[in-house]
Amino acid sequence: MPTPADQRLLELLDKWLKSLELHIRYSSLDRDSYWRVQPWPEHQRPSRWIIDLAVQKAVALKSQVQERIKAGDARFSDALELMTFLANLIGSEHIERFIPLADPENERDLKNSPPSGEAPAPDSGTGTREMPEFASAKKPEPQTSSTSASATREMPEFAGKSRGPPPVSTQQVTRTERRPGNAKPAPRTAPKQPARIAAADNAARDMVIADAARLVQWGRKWYELAELIARMADRPPLPEVRRILKDNKTVIEKKAGG
Repeated sequence: MPTPADQRLLELLDKWLKSLELHIRYSSLDRDSYWRVQPWPEHQRPSRWIIDLAVQKAVALKSQVQERIKAGDARFSDALELMTFLANLIGSEHIERFIPLADPENERDLKNSPPSGEAPAPDSGTGTREMPEFASAKKPEPQTSSTSASATREMPEFAGKSRGPPPVSTQQVTRTERRPGNAKPAPRTAPKQPARIAAADNAARDMVIADAARLVQWGRKWYELAELIARMADRPPLPEVRRILKDNKTVIEKKAGG
């Protein structure tokens, strides 16, 4: 009779095989369509021969698990789960070279989704490449119109004052000369986060710091920490992990014992 570990492992292998079937279909997509068809994590797009090799190995492993279940080996699946955990935690070297999990429920309809021009890279810089025409469309606007428009928005009380009797010509010149100087934008203050969001950010920060200190104690290099931690369950995405590590490097080194 299959153990709980056997059932978990078989479910995981079935999930991987379904994902690989989608990857086989995605291998014929162009670059732009591939990056839009799923909400991918940061990775290098796998080649078709890598996908075929993964399918071959997943089928072979599933066959071995089923044979072990029939033979009554109750510890084989436990050993595989431990090996998977350790490989993800301390054994991975080329983190970006993996086949990301493709979920049928997350698949996007490429016919109805608008093309983004440049294929979005799997990092935080996709916004600039998706809308390059907006930036160029604003350049021909004359500088004086943008200045006056911003001044009107930031100092609306001038509009009410201008409705009075027209000033003397010398005063009008003085107001025109002083107006750009008075239109300095107020310093921006960061919006206050709700207490629940702030608590979640602090919890994520503490987890990343603790993970990093532990990995350093285990002998991992500093440049490996971000990708290792981002692949752990319930951890922030890779860009956020990198930011936390950068901002708290001294704290992490102290927790790790220097």
